[in-house]
Order: sequence, then C-alpha cells, then structure tokens
Amino acid sequence: MSLKARLKDQAMAAGFAGFGVCRPDSIPLAKDRLEHFLSAERHGQMAWMEDRKAWRGDPSALWPEAKSVVMLAEPYTPDHDPMDNLAHRGKGNISVYARNRDYHDMVKKRLKRVGRWLIDQADGAEIKVFVDTAPVMEKPLAAAAGLGWQGKHTNLLSRELGNWFFLGAIFTTVDLEPDSPSAENCGTCRACLDVCPTNAFPAPFQLDARLCISYLTIEHHGPVDEALRPKMGNRIYGCDDCLAVCPWNKFAQQARDIRYTARPDLVLPDLAELVGLDDTAFRARFSGSPIKRIGRNRFVRNVLYAIGNSGDASLKPHAQRLFADPDPTVADAATWAAERLS
Repeated sequence: MSLKARLKDQAMAAGFAGFGVCRPDSIPLAKDRLEHFLSAERHGQMAWMEDRKAWRGDPSALWPEAKSVVMLAEPYTPDHDPMDNLAHRGKGNISVYARNRDYHDMVKKRLKRVGRWLIDQADGAEIKVFVDTAPVMEKPLAAAAGLGWQGKHTNLLSRELGNWFFLGAIFTTVDLEPDSPSAENCGTCRACLDVCPTNAFPAPFQLDARLCISYLTIEHHGPVDEALRPKMGNRIYGCDDCLAVCPWNKFAQQARDIRYTARPDLVLPDLAELVGLDDTAFRARFSGSPIKRIGRNRFVRNVLYAIGNSGDASLKPHAQRLFADPDPTVADAATWAAERLS
C-alpha cells in the first residue's frame, strides 16, 4: 500500500469519516472571493478575517514549506430534526454542534494522532494541524481535496456525509498525491436559501454574515439590530436551518464519537433557567462547551431575545429582573423582551 493509502486507513481508524489531499496552492480563486467578501463588509465584526487575509486567501503563504494538505471530515450528525426545536418557544435552541464537548479539542487530538503517525512513517516529515481557529479556508481546501463541494449555503456538502461534519487540516512537508476536486451538485435546489429567516444569502453561494443568526448569536457583540431580533426566534447559540433542510443529508453518517451526543440539559433548556445565570454559574454550566467562549453577557443577551420572541407572558418578570444589569447590552435586551411581552 502507498503511504497515502495507509495514512487514510490511520485517519479512518482515528475516527474520521472523510479523507482527501490537495496542494496548498489548489484554491487560486479563494483570495479574490475573500477580498470581495471583506470589501463588501460582509464579515461584520470579525476583524480577524481582515487582519490575516493574506494567509487565509493563500494557504501556501501560511507555511511555504508545506507540499500537501490532508483534509479530514468528522461527522456530528444529530439523531433528530433540529428544526423541530423551533416550535418550543419557551425553550432555548442551541446549534447541534454545541450541545456537548468542544469540537475544536476533539478534532485536534485526532489530527495530532494521525499526524504523529505520518511523522513516524516519513523521514524528516513535518506537520501543522488546524481546526477552524487558524487563518485557513477549510471549506475550499476540502472541496479541492475531493471531500465535497461548497453548497449554496457556503457550507461543505458531500455525497457520502451530507453536511453535518467538522473539518480538520494537516499541512505537511510530505509530498502526497492529490485527489481530484469535487464538482458542485446542488442543481436547482434552493432549500437552504429559502429557509433562512434573515435572508442572509445575497445570492447562491454567497453569505452576508451580518445577517446570519449564527454570527449574530456568537460573533456579534453589543445589541443586535432590532429588526433582526424577532427573526432569531428561540435560537440562543447558532442556527442549523440551512444545514437541516439540505436533501443531501439523506446520506449523512452518524457521529462516531459519543461525546457529540447532546447533553440532556442542552436540548431545549428552559429560558427561565438560563436567563438567571451569573458569570460563575454560566462558566460552570458550559465548562468544556464551545458556548463558554462567548461569555455570560452575550449568552444572556441571546436568551433575552428568545424570551421576547416566546409570547409567554410568564417570562416577563425574568426579563424585568435584568433591567439594571451591569452590562448595558443585557439591560437593553431585557427592556426589549419585556416590552415585547407586554
């Protein structure tokens, strides 16, 4: 067996479900597309995208010595339709990927395990592993490596995996044979575009993050535009709508790691309980979760918007208790929620 074939076997044994290889210079269109996205200010408050755009737009500039990029996919497919949660307006709806352990840590450990094997097998081999937080455009690289294609919702789709999976990258100095890139297979379908409650897609294959509920609940700090708040519904961390309606999910594979199974307390938690969290309680509740990184204030802001959208007058006193919250954004959200319930 070739080194690449054996590397793939190691990756599958480590828990990954998708494997592909491309060159660092295999996404020549990424730089211009990123520049267009940034010049239109569709990145909102994500200044880090602008700050390191040279590396993000050109993977070969990130580590010039790298000869290959190994792209790996790890499924986290839910065991139910997350769209069903939107009907429970007095409960909080948390994105599927954030209902248990932080995927960054889990995927990175697997990447390092596979990378160490490669170092042992190839004399002088060097590696760098990346999971989402580095200036790496994983989705275009994964498409170039044959793992799938970027759908009209800009997320990666796969014939074998649907679209419920995380991506990880191993940059290496080992020269591995690249795979053929994937062709786009969305056809005339526009389910992901039509389901978006905030019309965050200016056109197919384009996203305006400033309108995306995932961005608004996670990356955006300060008050959310009042015109967008009602459209957020009970989504308090992330949004799965465009992923959930994709027809390609009929091929989705189940998550291989039990730690992606949702914690019971993060499946439709009571808004009344969450809104009362102080900083200490918030950190304890979300220890080991990706939710922890947005902090108590932003999270409670999201919960208050959900309370305002609940139509449940019994939740009004919970909002009123935060009228004088030390954080002005939380206080603003509390006032808005109480007025909505009046």
